Amino acid sequence: MKQICVISFLFILMLFSCTKTLIGDEGKQDEDIYLNYQTKTDLELPFDEEWYVFVGGRTHQDGGHHFITRGTGQRYAYDLAIVIDGSSFSGDSSKNENHYCFGKRLNAPANGKIIAMENNIDDNYLSGIVNDNINDSNLAGNYILIDHFNGEYSLLAHLKKGSVLVNLGDIVAKGQEIGQAGNSGNSTGPHLHYHLQNSPNYLNGIGLPAQFRNYYEDDTLVDLGEPVKSQFIRKN
Repeated sequence: MKQICVISFLFILMLFSCTKTLIGDEGKQDEDIYLNYQTKTDLELPFDEEWYVFVGGRTHQDGGHHFITRGTGQRYAYDLAIVIDGSSFSGDSSKNENHYCFGKRLNAPANGKIIAMENNIDDNYLSGIVNDNINDSNLAGNYILIDHFNGEYSLLAHLKKGSVLVNLGDIVAKGQEIGQAGNSGNSTGPHLHYHLQNSPNYLNGIGLPAQFRNYYEDDTLVDLGEPVKSQFIRKN
């Protein structure tokens, strides 16, 4: 298994001391509804290369989005980037283009319809200080919201300005290129934010566990599974 020795300061995460339980209604709602949730959509990873899971999973320990107070839509969200030799960038980390994932192709994770999007938000300038120069007024930055026609909706956020290749109302096919990874919105550095939710409302509704098909996690082939924090993942 690959080891991460050096990680960009842009992905410094606050650590919480808590048990491996689900969140919401003292755990009851999650236990009843989401503990055994099976994704309806035939999802595949929305990128072509190997990426690293900085945040992701059903537990508090793995899923840092559990602690976001703006609703529960991001509860099971993923933050992902490309890591090579223990780092997410090469050279001057203050330049977006020096981060391996910046400008990388992103694909539709499944068939669906584009029901919301943004393409004109500037990418954040990296000052070297976490939370400095973050765009709090446009949380997702440039984003794409896909309706999968079954009560599940995919959100891909923080995309590169001007990179979105789809329009409202477009029908997209799984694996179709739809944009590029960026650093727009409430983002401390170039990465992809992905989550599945049960509502067509932007950053609202209930977040759903996202199970992907036919991918490798740390070089082990998975037929159907949920990536978790600290794994390297890529499509089969």
